[in-house]
Amino acid sequence: PEPTVSSVNRCVQFMDTGKFDSIIALGGGSVMDTAKAAAVLHTHKGRMRDYKAPFLMDLPSLPLIAIPTTAGTGSEVTKFTIVTDEEKDEKMLCIGMAYLPVAAVVDYEFTLGKPYRLTADTGIDALCHAMEAYVSRKSNSFSDTFALQALTNIGKSLRLACEDGQNHSARSDMMLASTQAGIAFSNSSVTMIHGMSRCIGANFHVPHGLSNAMLAPTVTKFSVPGAVDRYADVARALGFCDITTSNELAAASVPIGLADLCADLKVPTLQEFGVKEDHFKRVVPQMAIDALASGSPSNNPVIPEAWQVEAVYNEMWDAGADMIVPTLEELGVNEDHFKQVKSQTANDSLASGCPSNNPVTPEVWQVEAVYNEMRDAGK
Repeated sequence: PEPTVSSVNRCVQFMDTGKFDSIIALGGGSVMDTAKAAAVLHTHKGRMRDYKAPFLMDLPSLPLIAIPTTAGTGSEVTKFTIVTDEEKDEKMLCIGMAYLPVAAVVDYEFTLGKPYRLTADTGIDALCHAMEAYVSRKSNSFSDTFALQALTNIGKSLRLACEDGQNHSARSDMMLASTQAGIAFSNSSVTMIHGMSRCIGANFHVPHGLSNAMLAPTVTKFSVPGAVDRYADVARALGFCDITTSNELAAASVPIGLADLCADLKVPTLQEFGVKEDHFKRVVPQMAIDALASGSPSNNPVIPEAWQVEAVYNEMWDAGADMIVPTLEELGVNEDHFKQVKSQTANDSLASGCPSNNPVTPEVWQVEAVYNEMRDAGK
């Protein structure tokens, strides 16, 4: 679970019982963000909401050593933390040097064998960090260096790390990319993807990396016109186009490449995650307001107004709806009827001649088995 005000408060209560001189945060982004927030509250008191951006907290707090066990958030090297106010369904961004760990121990072996879904979602989170840092209005030569190298490593190794959780080379590349991307956006900024993603996480409890992945293609499509040359660099670093491709075509390939990547990594739509359309449509206006209030969209290559943020949310929803293929049951096919005609349908299929051109030429029983599997998959 991601950090909440109540989970941070529980940590602070425990810390108040002892004489601790430092904190070790061993875990993923949620663990590190919780530890960062708890260190600040333990040292400086008050409520978590008191530290919400644009408030800047640069006074030192209890020293923190971060040891990441996932390759995605880069929180071990950033001056940010995100905490959800569960009473208001709001993800609060907190900023300042107080949240920057004094040391980080980065070892890719902690990520070996991590599950596919976790690897994919955290990997796309790192991709978004690097891409947003590079196209941000606050980008600079220092952050650019880390962002582009992170994108190169991700383009080379994200799919490999997902396919084989024990691939040491791919895991090493992804852990390095996560840290590089963290350095990049901590010295630049994130942009519209993260600004909108936090609102989805707060309202529907979608994991952070996953909500970034859901938004990335649509937000990038909106943003490309504002930074064509930079998105072209992103495309080349990720391997979405050839090095000789024109900047215009290269930039245009980024939202397409991101959509293909998300499809390859089986990123679910909001609908598949279980979000109901009436709930989503009802909160879109407030999510747009909250996204803009976070400040991140103001760093976007194309600075959006509220109606444009709403439009992007709705486009993301519609794209997800278009990807959902109805099952036979949803189309109203009765199971008894299906069973009655299955054998004849298999014979008719073979009689058409098309299956004989298949790489594996099926027999009647195999066609029937495929029909049955299709029916069962829809249940």
